[in-house]
Amino acid sequence: MTDSEKPMSSSTNPLLNQNGLPRFSAIKAEHIKPALEHVLRQQRHTLKQLEQPDTHSFEWALHLEYLQEEVGRIWGPVSHLNAVLSTPKFRDAYNECLPMITDFRSELSQNKMLYSGFLQLEKQLGPKDGQAKLQLVTHALRDFRLGGVGLPEKSKKRFKAIMQELAQRQAKFEQNIMDATDAFQYHTEDQKVLAGIPEVVLGRAKATAKDKDLKGWALLLDPPTYAAVMTHAQSRELRELYYRAWVTRASDQNSRAQQWDNRPLIEKILGLRHEAALLLGFGNYAELSLDTKMAASPNEVMEFLRGLSLKSRPLAEREFAELTDYAGEKLSAWDISFYAEQLKQDRFHLAEDELRPYFPLHKVQSGLFKVAEHLFGLKIKPKKGVDIWNPTVNFYEIQEKDGKLIGSFFTDLYARPNKRGGAWMDECLVKAKLQGLNQKPVAHLVCNFNPPVGNDPSLLTHQEVTTLFHEFGHSLHHLLTEVDYPSLSGINGVAWDAVELPSQFLENYAWLPEVLPWISSHYETGEPLPTDKLEKLNASRTFLSGLSMARQLEFALFDFRIHMEYDSSIGSQVEKILAEVRNEISVLAPPSYNRFANSFSHIFGGGYAAGYYSYKWAEVLAADAFSVFEEQGNFDPDTAERFRRCILAVGGTHDALDAFVDFRNRPPSLKPLLRQSGIDSVELTAT
Repeated sequence: MTDSEKPMSSSTNPLLNQNGLPRFSAIKAEHIKPALEHVLRQQRHTLKQLEQPDTHSFEWALHLEYLQEEVGRIWGPVSHLNAVLSTPKFRDAYNECLPMITDFRSELSQNKMLYSGFLQLEKQLGPKDGQAKLQLVTHALRDFRLGGVGLPEKSKKRFKAIMQELAQRQAKFEQNIMDATDAFQYHTEDQKVLAGIPEVVLGRAKATAKDKDLKGWALLLDPPTYAAVMTHAQSRELRELYYRAWVTRASDQNSRAQQWDNRPLIEKILGLRHEAALLLGFGNYAELSLDTKMAASPNEVMEFLRGLSLKSRPLAEREFAELTDYAGEKLSAWDISFYAEQLKQDRFHLAEDELRPYFPLHKVQSGLFKVAEHLFGLKIKPKKGVDIWNPTVNFYEIQEKDGKLIGSFFTDLYARPNKRGGAWMDECLVKAKLQGLNQKPVAHLVCNFNPPVGNDPSLLTHQEVTTLFHEFGHSLHHLLTEVDYPSLSGINGVAWDAVELPSQFLENYAWLPEVLPWISSHYETGEPLPTDKLEKLNASRTFLSGLSMARQLEFALFDFRIHMEYDSSIGSQVEKILAEVRNEISVLAPPSYNRFANSFSHIFGGGYAAGYYSYKWAEVLAADAFSVFEEQGNFDPDTAERFRRCILAVGGTHDALDAFVDFRNRPPSLKPLLRQSGIDSVELTAT
């Protein structure tokens, strides 16, 4: 008997803890492979039993739900730690085991016996069995089909190999970005070079330099530092240096990090996706992607994006011309954020750095929880004594008004080395009630804000405030579900172009006059944000909204076109398509060394491939949903209850459009988003 075959328990391997929360601090790289081998061996044995010819009841289907949840309890903590604590040793163990989990998932989705069982179950179920059961079977059959269950044996093997290679290359794409980002450091002993950069950022840079036995300041390339330099640094040379470092991460243009060049990975990833789509009978990967989304066809997505572009492009051009006039010189890409901040200060007498002291993280978070409590009748309380992976991580329970536990969530909010950039919500545990398992949902809420320095707390920009609201919206979607089947619980089973609805909806509350006092007070004096600054902040909401819209549409159109137009005979044409998109959408041509695609992790490493348009698509839904609150009252209890019941509670048990219509009593309209963005237009629908 080998070591991996010896009996194991949670006392010897914390990943085998199948009860309660994961024991994060105890999980080591050496635990991953033995635990995964152990649980996959058990599940394959269970699958053999489920394959036996029998009457396929719904309870039989729930066995598969339970089986996949058991695997998730092993791989979920591993994936999470790989994102927030990616040490070389842990990453190597993750990469070694990624093929194992990918193989298992392919085996499951290509299992004809199981597929046959679900086909029989589909015939047995009817309307009397309820929407949740019907949808579970419908989604399972779709996933079997998209997993290649109907392919000939030779094609099945090839499809499985494609999934294997894709998983590895997408993970490598993310890791290259992390390594290239962490490799950058700007060190100086000349404080004049750093003129304009907020003290909160300089304080952290000074502490970093001290930790590295350096004099002066050491600035990293994490998102909050990059944003601060681009927005506030008076030195144009420093802004250009930082811009170049950011847009050449993981590319051939970065001489210090060419070993992390993602361009070959982009080509391979796009080719593999295209081949997989063709094997499944689709014309391209964009068509395959839409099989799990609201949008009915690639043409509908293209019309949606180009329609928004036609409406926003004139405004973007006017804004850029105004910004150029204000600067009094030809603008480069590294000038936009800087002069935008200067113009905003002149126009609204409101500086980002002037606001930051009023948004200490603890106050923002307290106010955010208050919003959720007022909207949905919740109680949110911190809980101590929970196992965590970093000393800065916190844990909270979320309860109904009567104290009944709904779920809980971790927050990991500060930037640090070996942590993936950006902000996200992920599931720690999914709500489940099956086979004796009665599991409450648990979420991970992750951001990359500046950490506290000395006695000063973490101070946020208002943009970072909206980011926190956004990710908490995702968390509420996960936590307030009333669905007991994991594959349909929370965000699971929700059309991907609707999954951003709750997050973008909640962002609106970060701007409300009645909410701003809840989330703001000066970190030293405790004084609330002055009324005049509050009014100016709201007035600035649509500032340069055309340029912002153009930027997001550029990303979305580029993503969709490279997947829709891929041609295996000539390759991806990434540079050509990006140039065409920029010519159509953008108002400023970037420098030739810009390698934006090489760090576009949403589509090459994350789950937004041929789906980045989802942000704008869901923003239409979110703005339209919030317009009901504007009409009825921002905290109207009846409206909030309907939103919770129709949108947050149903998970994937209802089609996204049906769920929206249940709440809004009509199909979605584009008009609220255009109004919210300051773009006047006639009302259109986006059904």
